[in-house]
Amino acid sequence: MSLQFSVLASGSTGNAIFVETEEHSFLVDAGLSGKQMEGLFQHIGRDIGKLSGILVTHEHSDHIKGVGILARKYNLPIYANEKTWLAMDGLIGQVPVDQKFHFDMEAVKTFGSLDIESFGVSHDAADPMFYVFHHSGKKLVLITDTGYVSDRMKGLISNAEAYVFESNHDVQMLRMGRYPWNIKRRILSDVGHVSNEDAALAMSEVAGDRTKSFYLAHLSQDNNIKDLARMSVSQTLESRGILVGEQFDLYDTDPKVPTILTAV
Repeated sequence: MSLQFSVLASGSTGNAIFVETEEHSFLVDAGLSGKQMEGLFQHIGRDIGKLSGILVTHEHSDHIKGVGILARKYNLPIYANEKTWLAMDGLIGQVPVDQKFHFDMEAVKTFGSLDIESFGVSHDAADPMFYVFHHSGKKLVLITDTGYVSDRMKGLISNAEAYVFESNHDVQMLRMGRYPWNIKRRILSDVGHVSNEDAALAMSEVAGDRTKSFYLAHLSQDNNIKDLARMSVSQTLESRGILVGEQFDLYDTDPKVPTILTAV
């Protein structure tokens, strides 16, 4: 089996991504209820109880809602950095000490033939970080919940086969929408979320000759639409000489329906 993944849920209401190899499988975040998470696993034909662990990116509720529930029910290890543990410890309920593991920022953990690399992002959380999965020469990048994509991040994530990439909002929809100005300012800030256009600009810089796919993730339910995100990203890429469908493909993600389990 190669490196495979499914974006189980992605958006403002909850986020979870499943990644597996022939030896190990991980859940990155569990931002939905335990019951919802079990339904998503049934959808892709996988058993939560066989997970090697849960990797946490940061402590916001749309990423950790089901973490404690699943960890207790299925006796799963939880991995997070020290500051994230401190921030979420009171939010996920009691978890046995032997299920708590530290995964430092800018570190690599090895599980058999799978290397998981963590890297920092710019978001208004205690110490947010995302992950790059390396297996048999293939590379899968997960990056959402960041206000911008720095040159340092671009260097770490460049030329992967597949990306789950934040395309959170359309700037005009956000500016004209119903959110209070303080929330709009937060989303637009360097510790908020990446817009469709900024996502495309970053994609154009990190895509390489190995890159096959980008999954547009963490779309705002109020300030974005799948078709608009795809169109905006495609047009911005085209303005930089990249034609979607020729160099790589774009795929949607959904708050409730998992993507097809796909090999990187």
